[in-house]
Amino acid sequence: MPTYNEAANLPRMAEIVLGLPLAGLHLKIVDDNSPDGTGRIAAELAEKANTGGRNRMSVLHRTAKDGLGRAYAAGMSAALDEGAEFVVQMDADGSHPADVVPQMLGTALSTGAGFVVGSRYVDGGSLDEDWGRHRQILSRFANRYARAILDVKIRDITAGFNLWRAQTLHDVGLATLDSAGYSFQVELKFLAVRRGHNGVEIPIRFEERTEGVSKMSLSTQLESALVPLRLRLRNRGV
Repeated sequence: MPTYNEAANLPRMAEIVLGLPLAGLHLKIVDDNSPDGTGRIAAELAEKANTGGRNRMSVLHRTAKDGLGRAYAAGMSAALDEGAEFVVQMDADGSHPADVVPQMLGTALSTGAGFVVGSRYVDGGSLDEDWGRHRQILSRFANRYARAILDVKIRDITAGFNLWRAQTLHDVGLATLDSAGYSFQVELKFLAVRRGHNGVEIPIRFEERTEGVSKMSLSTQLESALVPLRLRLRNRGV
């Protein structure tokens, strides 16, 4: 769970995630030196969660705001190094329904899928009406654009709520990914499919954040537009 200025959301999200009925669950926060004190709050929550010799939560403190994609890669790599069998990536703003995580794990186990996507755009999936018409149109266009260029069947290829098998991530090689921003989601799914791993989508309702502001900037939107083209050119004939 990457964070940047999520002090208002993190305590509630940590409580929800740590309350999930999953044996062996560990919450890793990757904080990019948030000026609002999110990193300090995360450390305090981890200390409380780990009382009695438990190892339920940890914090990876990074020194600068270096992009969502790089934060995800750092956290996921650390989880793999610590022996995680599955890695879930999700936002800290409450937009992703944490109670779906057990279903994602069950889907991976029952189907053998290399990854499971919490999808807004399969039957049963939906977007919060408060998300705004402009953002809904932009999101749907970004998915169709990336899918068309990369020729993949995943309907929500830009989704940031995903469960990954460790082997899938090892085969892709997180250190080889180029995307610094939101396009990390597209690059990782595309390369996973190219490495022979199938993805399964399950429907979720995507909620608008109630605290804080979105980190989507013009530069990340431009990167998201260029990355599919770059991936297509780099992987021609592969």
